[in-house]
Amino acid sequence: MVRWLWWFALLWAVLGTTHAGNVTYDGRSLIIDGQHRILFSGSIHYPRSTPEMWPSLIAKAKAGGLDVIDTYVFWNLHEPQLGQFDFSGRHDIVRFIKEVQAQGLYLCLRIGPFIEAEWNYGGLPIWLRDVQGIVFRSNNEPFKYHMGRFVTKLVNMMKSERLYASQGGPIILSQIENEYGNVEKAFHENGPPYVRWAASFAVGLQTGVPWVMCKQDDAPDPVINACNGRRCGETFAGPNSPNKPAIWTENWTSFYQVYGEEPNMRSAEDIAFHTALFIARKGSFVNYYMYHGGTNFGRTTAAYMLTSYYDQAPLDEYGLIRQPKWGHLKELHAAIKLCLKPLLSGQQTTLPLGQLQQAYVFKGNSEECAAFLVNNDSRKNATVFFENSSYELPPKSISILPDCKTEAFNTGKVSTQCGTRSIKLDQKFDLPNIWEEYKEAIPNFNETSLRANVLLEQMNTTKDTTDYLWYTFSFQDDSWDTGSVLKVNSLGHVLYGFVNGNFVGSAHGSLFNRSFALEKNVSFNNGTNYVSLLSVMVGLPDSGAFLERRFAGLRRVSIQDKEDFKNFTNYEWGYQVGLLGENLQIYTEIGSSNFRWSKLGSSNNQPLTWYKTLFDAPAGEDPVALNLGSMGKGEAWVNGQSIGRYWVSFHTSNGIPSQTWYNLPRSFLKPTGNLLVLLEEENGNPLDVSIDTVSISNVCGNVARSFTSNPARVISWVGQNQTRPNYGKKHGRRPKVQLRFWR
Repeated sequence: MVRWLWWFALLWAVLGTTHAGNVTYDGRSLIIDGQHRILFSGSIHYPRSTPEMWPSLIAKAKAGGLDVIDTYVFWNLHEPQLGQFDFSGRHDIVRFIKEVQAQGLYLCLRIGPFIEAEWNYGGLPIWLRDVQGIVFRSNNEPFKYHMGRFVTKLVNMMKSERLYASQGGPIILSQIENEYGNVEKAFHENGPPYVRWAASFAVGLQTGVPWVMCKQDDAPDPVINACNGRRCGETFAGPNSPNKPAIWTENWTSFYQVYGEEPNMRSAEDIAFHTALFIARKGSFVNYYMYHGGTNFGRTTAAYMLTSYYDQAPLDEYGLIRQPKWGHLKELHAAIKLCLKPLLSGQQTTLPLGQLQQAYVFKGNSEECAAFLVNNDSRKNATVFFENSSYELPPKSISILPDCKTEAFNTGKVSTQCGTRSIKLDQKFDLPNIWEEYKEAIPNFNETSLRANVLLEQMNTTKDTTDYLWYTFSFQDDSWDTGSVLKVNSLGHVLYGFVNGNFVGSAHGSLFNRSFALEKNVSFNNGTNYVSLLSVMVGLPDSGAFLERRFAGLRRVSIQDKEDFKNFTNYEWGYQVGLLGENLQIYTEIGSSNFRWSKLGSSNNQPLTWYKTLFDAPAGEDPVALNLGSMGKGEAWVNGQSIGRYWVSFHTSNGIPSQTWYNLPRSFLKPTGNLLVLLEEENGNPLDVSIDTVSISNVCGNVARSFTSNPARVISWVGQNQTRPNYGKKHGRRPKVQLRFWR
């Protein structure tokens, strides 16, 4: 019987997902080729992994019981300059979607094109700021023109590749805009017309599949309003029309993490509870955000975001299965799919089972029946009586009874395996003679060509080509004494101060404290003095109204001693965009050869140092990580490809780095002679940097010792009164340990 159930589930997956066609909907669910469907989806963002990783990630998602892969579209990746498009490498969205199709899954395409997503500038290209008269995400003709132009290009690309379900492709659902309800009121009378325009524009593209708007309660017909959050089974007011299905576009599997903050965890039990509750309340589409978070390579993070993204998802940053989250959700999906017929065609009734307990019961015209027994008490077990039987429900849990009698799954009883991710040292760069260094030059006012008599806004000046902008000025005065105080107010993220080429101090803000000041006692020379201030961004803002108006960079600069005060804010300033090494691509093999490198430790100990070394790729196939625990802040490149920013010195409240290991995809590596280049802004020590490998170890299993403790594995479940033909004998329930290894 186990074999029959396994092949039945496999046949359902193959027949149900490989041949999409006509997609419509009603008040119950999406309807694909005339069949109502309950669908489980997972977000995997193509640029946050590599093309070499995509097949494995998608296969593991499918093995976890998903029907759909969900991805945003990243406008600023695809059109970094107006009219110049890039769909290559990690940006190859067509290749990604075709891989999803090849593995027999559907795809939800969240076009936006504003996406937030903890992505640099929320996915909007920085050049939009230069469009005259533009107001982002409002009833503004310049913005609507460029948004419409990009969305049309993207949709036409999908059509040309025949990727919509209406053409036989995998795309069954698309999204326009993103969480606009969070900011709509800020736009006053220009908000609602923009929503109506966006919906009408999207529908007019005639993709042949439905459109959604998430967190948009008034999404105009026929666009479906969808829910985002952790508890949509409790918080979602429901579709704004009885003819629309209940869709959950973001069921957060953990939460994004920012530098200086502790990780925000979410248990497998909590995710399963709220997913089951959403289905019990007639939800029909659940997307896990993220199913695989991946890596923010290069400079793609939003402000203060870690390079690692949603590492606590069912598939971790390296693509390894995170247990028990992956397995517990797999069991949940299997249990719910045992209930499909009564869920989709039966009548729902709700029965009280106690003060904080109830049953959601689905009964069809025949004997099909499914029940979800809910214990909302977060502190106590509950014994409930349903259909003349008693059931023990752990705190805040739901038992699923596919035949209204036998418990196939309980969200609070984890019977899947668990595992621990382990890091193994492969090679340590602890010999000084394998490193070389290059000190970044500190520019002074006389060496700059860009001049202004005001403090320039940083994003408008750099055009997001770099994190770095030098603000420099000079003055000549013999009256300053040794007790002078330099004070700089900034709306950047990090600031380094230099006086006459010497480092005097640094300061930084945080996501929740965006304005900060550098205030240091300094000594000046008699005569001409040079002040150089390096303002650093760690990603651009990704949320909120009027992003085009956001200010970054220095706001006020002053010097004060016992007798005098001078404000240099409105003064003659010289600017340098970027660092010299960065501008000349010192991190590439060719660029590196154009610099005169020194032995490690040859130069004075001050910030802004480039380090390089060579290494061979680790043997085997395990994922590779770069341990930067001894460094401070900067960016890392391997063979010219940036693996992202690091900021190890920004500790959490527990006194530990927010991130120590940085994902180094094997596709970035050659067998031998790999070039590692680090830009260290502070005073990190490269001698403790190492290359490590990552794997899953310490696998354990939870044993279901009795029917009342944990249900047996869902794949072995069969209702005590099942009468389906050809399923063989009734399968007895017995303790099980589930162990499975994935690379």
